[in-house]
Amino acid sequence: MTSVSESKWLLLIHQIPPKPDYFRVKIWRRLQQIGALPIKHSVYVIPKNEQTYEDMLWIFREIITGGGEASMSEASFLEGLSDAQIIDMFNTARDADYQRISEEVRALAEKCSVKQLHKLKKQFQDIVSIDFFKAAGRESAQAAVVEAESLLKFSTHSSKISASLQTVKGRIWITRKGIYADRISSAWLIRRFIDSEAKFKFVSAKSYAPKSDELRFDMADAEFTHEDDRCTFEILRERFCPEQPALIPIAEVIHDIDLKDEKFLHPETAGVAAVFSGIAMLQSDDEVRLEHGTVILDSLYEYFSKHH
Repeated sequence: MTSVSESKWLLLIHQIPPKPDYFRVKIWRRLQQIGALPIKHSVYVIPKNEQTYEDMLWIFREIITGGGEASMSEASFLEGLSDAQIIDMFNTARDADYQRISEEVRALAEKCSVKQLHKLKKQFQDIVSIDFFKAAGRESAQAAVVEAESLLKFSTHSSKISASLQTVKGRIWITRKGIYADRISSAWLIRRFIDSEAKFKFVSAKSYAPKSDELRFDMADAEFTHEDDRCTFEILRERFCPEQPALIPIAEVIHDIDLKDEKFLHPETAGVAAVFSGIAMLQSDDEVRLEHGTVILDSLYEYFSKHH
């Protein structure tokens, strides 16, 4: 923990035009994200280090570029607020964040929501990254996350899964012709995580009657297709691969491409969508589309395995 006498601070003093409204909100959110705290109207403070200097400098430039005014300086507090008081302000803010995480994690454990737990874990790590003085609430929040993971893991293993791997292996998987993001990624997941020898058939959805050894996905009356606001890839991941964390961000990217509801807003989504569109433009054969898509999805899986 940084001692009071050694604390050094960065100050950002800014004035933002009243219009457009979103710009003021954007700057406020950016300051929250990097962990800066207001000490008075339009004056924000943050401990000085290389990372916070770079973060604050980017916000300073955003304000200037957006037509506002800003000054940024290194500061020491001589009168009024003391270093100890400011440190207490930071710890109070982080303790409130940790308390919220603890409450939400415990509520999710009762509902057995694996997806939301992973999102809250990411939020917890984001809070840790701006917990400059190791607030007391960090330990209890981390304990809540660990406990919830244990409960969810036990619940997942003990519950009855409607479709087990044994019942779907060796089957022929049917989906609509002209495969795109959701169907390409679903077929990739099936072949990589469910049945490495899986065979696919691409058909006209309206006229096709499935045979007894066939399973349908992402089509009307399919055994595996959209449910509520989740795409087919999300359903397959939840049922067959709940303990593959790298598949979660891939599922969220595919969700936003397929449903176009901007629910997750991963920075990779636009690029992945562009690649899938390029594959569809260049390749009319569905087997070839799947082959090209497999390369992309294998690469994404490797990336998120290291960065999630």
